[in-house]
Amino acid sequence: MAAADGVGFKLNSMNLRDADTGKILWQDSEDMSIPDLEHEARVPKRILKCKAVSREINFSSDREMAKFRLEQQVLFKGKCLEEWHFEFGFVMPGSTNSWQSVIEAAPESQMMPANVLTGNVVIETRFFDDETLISTSKVRIFYV
Repeated sequence: MAAADGVGFKLNSMNLRDADTGKILWQDSEDMSIPDLEHEARVPKRILKCKAVSREINFSSDREMAKFRLEQQVLFKGKCLEEWHFEFGFVMPGSTNSWQSVIEAAPESQMMPANVLTGNVVIETRFFDDETLISTSKVRIFYV
């Protein structure tokens, strides 16, 4: 579970829900925080119709983190389309935590169809404790 700077960090599970209904649209228990590996996710294309998506991650940390946060980029064929920043805050050592965030969808007029996006979108997530990089995750999205 050791990361680049020695902080033990593991992503235990993740799910994506329709933020309006709370219905789970996708979930996985693969540790997608493992760096130097491109992970894959098969997500229902109906997620692209949601006005907002709720993302819940469950993670464990061996050590205390004063200011746990993440930066996320949505890359389409290597070009950044969107970027988000989320802050969790203090993490107790030896703890397991759940973190839910809501992501607002782009206006429908700006959305590309699933058949154009599938396999061409990589979500790159950088996990930090304040300014110290803990891990970088890359997940290629396939819309099914």
